[in-house]
Amino acid sequence: MLSDRAHSIKMRLTRVLQGRWAGSAVRMSAMRGKVLVATVLAAVAGSSALAPKAAQAHGDMVTMREAFQPGTIVVRTGERRLYYVIGYGQAIRYPVGVGRAGKQWSGVSYIDAKYIRPAWSPPAVVRHDHPGLPNVIAGGSPRNPMGVAAMSLAGGEYAIHGTNQPGSIGHFVSYGCIRMFNEDITDLFDRVSVGTQVVVQ
Repeated sequence: MLSDRAHSIKMRLTRVLQGRWAGSAVRMSAMRGKVLVATVLAAVAGSSALAPKAAQAHGDMVTMREAFQPGTIVVRTGERRLYYVIGYGQAIRYPVGVGRAGKQWSGVSYIDAKYIRPAWSPPAVVRHDHPGLPNVIAGGSPRNPMGVAAMSLAGGEYAIHGTNQPGSIGHFVSYGCIRMFNEDITDLFDRVSVGTQVVVQ
């Protein structure tokens, strides 16, 4: 038989140990909860990274009948629309300004350079019609028709670029370049790389 004092000590030790085990169980449960939350968040983040980025600004997700390789840019002059193919039969469609009568073209090219707020030197055909233009208009100038970004096309003086005249988008207005809203060229600029194929129809 234990003495009253020994029995009292034993009971105190039992309560302390039980409290420690309970505290450990709570901490372990909390830790498991944190791990579970972290796992769920990681899964959500991973699925977001794998999913195609949503179209920004004026871009719409649409279906395409023609079969183009994902990553191709398709410009439909008659529609005044640019399509960036993100999957077989799927594309982001942007409104654009295209060549005016007599300045339109069709064919296949590719992006050979990308520029942020590029300076602009008017080509000879533009200077012929507007002899008062300066030799160079600095990037970022409100007079610069390139807007916030430009992607030049190989084999000529054409480019896909922003604009300082947003009201011209959706019309036949250019000397052959493809104009986009500044928000849209920024979105497209981040999606494509040098070497991206461009089909103008």
